[in-house]
Amino acid sequence: MIDVVEIQKILPHRFPFLLIDKVTDVVEGERLTGYKNVTIGEHIFQGHFPGHPIYPGVMILEGMAQAGGILAFKSMGIGPDEIANKVVYFMSIDKAKFRNPVRPGDRLEYRVHVLKHKGSIWVLQGEAYVDDVLVSEAELKAMIVDK
Repeated sequence: MIDVVEIQKILPHRFPFLLIDKVTDVVEGERLTGYKNVTIGEHIFQGHFPGHPIYPGVMILEGMAQAGGILAFKSMGIGPDEIANKVVYFMSIDKAKFRNPVRPGDRLEYRVHVLKHKGSIWVLQGEAYVDDVLVSEAELKAMIVDK
């Protein structure tokens, strides 16, 4: 398990843009499972949409990408000092699909697995679930670079 304190040692994101609360399972070089608790207190719901709050698909994809970044960093076996000097840039997001709306009170579970890895380039399949129902999926391509 990786809690939010350790996540913040891996990712540069901070509130309100840190979109993963905990990692519950990681197999380095293979897969990661983590989640985000979606609450009505999120700033995004002030405008998306008043009276009918829906968590934006682009935020789901960003959370998926952050989960993928954690998987890539953990799989590289580098220490915290090295991680502090690196950043993950997403090169493409392909085949994105949104299947069901996500609302306040939902627990968004990210399941990311490695499709390909060569050098600093990672190709990942990401899926997002709420109560084991697929709500979104995408293929993510990222590169880890020096800051």
